[in-house]
Amino acid sequence: MIGPVPSPVPSVTTDRRVVLPTAADTAALGRDIGARLAPGDLVVLSGPLGAGKTCLAAGIGEGLGVEGPVTSPTFVIAREHPPLPAALGGRGVVLVHVDAYRLGVGTAVEPDPDEVTAQLDDLDLDTDLTRAAVVVEWGEGVAEHLATEHLLVRLDRSGGDEVREALLHGPARLVGGDP
Repeated sequence: MIGPVPSPVPSVTTDRRVVLPTAADTAALGRDIGARLAPGDLVVLSGPLGAGKTCLAAGIGEGLGVEGPVTSPTFVIAREHPPLPAALGGRGVVLVHVDAYRLGVGTAVEPDPDEVTAQLDDLDLDTDLTRAAVVVEWGEGVAEHLATEHLLVRLDRSGGDEVREALLHGPARLVGGDP
């Protein structure tokens, strides 16, 4: 493992809470996050099944302007999405979308964190961070070591069938909104 990608300047860390009444609102938050991402950025998504992690990741892909569609990489663990040409809205940033669920993170059995970390390391995500933005679903507690700093997005249902709540924690430039 190469180690965390160093941040050129330490960032101010902040929090933001967003209520997401619909899936379209979740995708819009993702687009906002994606528009802020650069190579070397790590986004860790957390939340129960059905919380909207993949919908948010799809929005991030749209905000980055990558070839899509961005769908759950559950069965392949990681999927790379190259940027669209600039004329079609691409920003030149590759998206690596990872789903750690199949590494045992999302199962009822408590996974061995060292084993999950080793499996993530085998994917060479730290190398991807030198040229891509990396989004890891089910990554809380196992993916943070991949970068010096990261954006953590915890999603949960706050009521009703569609309503979600997102808690964002990380560098202010990625959290967005009012600090």
